[in-house]
Amino acid sequence: MSKIQRFEDFEVWQKGRELTNMLYGLSANGAFSRDFVLRDQVRRAVVSVMANIAEGYERGGDKEFLQFLSVAKGSCGELRSHLCVALDQRYLTDAQYRLACDKAMEVSRLISGLMRYLRQSPLRGSKYR
Repeated sequence: MSKIQRFEDFEVWQKGRELTNMLYGLSANGAFSRDFVLRDQVRRAVVSVMANIAEGYERGGDKEFLQFLSVAKGSCGELRSHLCVALDQRYLTDAQYRLACDKAMEVSRLISGLMRYLRQSPLRGSKYR
């Protein structure tokens, strides 16, 4: 495994970026694009995943990173809830919904794994060196 030197090196951030691009694409079409409230909520939630991973890492401490990862994980749950609304309103097909939810669950699992690692690791972040 290569050394993490910036937040962009984290697989979880990269997968979050893929999820963000997917949701921006799905929410840019048809009735979904015209439901400004739901579209914006979906976009805010998915962007929050990437942003909180990045911000937490840049804080330089393990405890702060864990807190920001917790917020990012919560945003994955919020996103899945919004996706249910999009499905119910027929803004998404069943296949689109499943693909987006599966990707959100993958990101959520990766966040959980990183959180578990940080809790068990003796590393305390760059601000404590």
